[in-house]
Amino acid sequence: MSRIHIRVTRHSAFYSPLILTLAGNYLREEGLEPSYDVVTPALTVADGIRDGTVQVAQSAPATNFGFIERGETPPHMHFAQINERDGFFLVGRRPEPDFSWTDLIGKTVVADHFFQPLAMFRYALHRQGIDAGRITLIDAGDVEAIDRAFREGQGNYVHLQGPAAQQMEKDRVGHVVAAVGQAIGPVAFSSLCASREWLATDMARAFLRAYRQARQRVIESPAAEIAAMESSFFPTIDREVLTRTIADYQRLGCWAPAVDISRASYETLLDVFEFNGLIRQRHPYELAVAPLPV
Repeated sequence: MSRIHIRVTRHSAFYSPLILTLAGNYLREEGLEPSYDVVTPALTVADGIRDGTVQVAQSAPATNFGFIERGETPPHMHFAQINERDGFFLVGRRPEPDFSWTDLIGKTVVADHFFQPLAMFRYALHRQGIDAGRITLIDAGDVEAIDRAFREGQGNYVHLQGPAAQQMEKDRVGHVVAAVGQAIGPVAFSSLCASREWLATDMARAFLRAYRQARQRVIESPAAEIAAMESSFFPTIDREVLTRTIADYQRLGCWAPAVDISRASYETLLDVFEFNGLIRQRHPYELAVAPLPV
């Protein structure tokens, strides 16, 4: 078998279409033996793709904007979508069946300050007619620190990706009151990327065949079935929580049937980054997104 190494920016059930590509043995059926790791300061997506130790990575089209803004050629191109909606939830300290985004005004939110999640959250507020300046946003640090800060009493709300949000409910620490993805709608959120050279290979085509099958199964199958198949990738997550998380993402429509990154979703991504002042101009689709391997 040919070896294929996959690197991810974050490890979460939000990326189930990619995780099931490995967990469901779809890659092995294509003659590919996968390995998988998570980004660290010493192991980045860009460096791994540059030096050839990484063939495919989970990232986001927005990561190309920094290279483009500096006048550099990005080391990778984004070729397939993983999620076409934001995957973060707002968790409050009590059930709020009638929650309105205006309820956040004057409150404190422990927010994920990584560049894309924060930009999306600010844009969601804008879409709801709310000035982010009317909300106190706490930067508690990394994902684990955010979770810990809310559990220790900081903030009226916390901004979390699944399954952390669903685990809060399981632990009776908080309650999911809203989904950022619902407030924004379809957007080029997270994706698969690779080098231009690799995308022209037979391995790229084999990978895409496997990914298409896994993606379709994640969309069509009961959440409990997908959770059972992926459980070895989440040994510390309660199976009930994992199932709930996958079901929530299915209902949100994060995993659209189309594999390609649509131009419409990319334009919304530009809207988000333009609103946040993170780009100086609207960058052409072709500078960030490559056609699917054929």
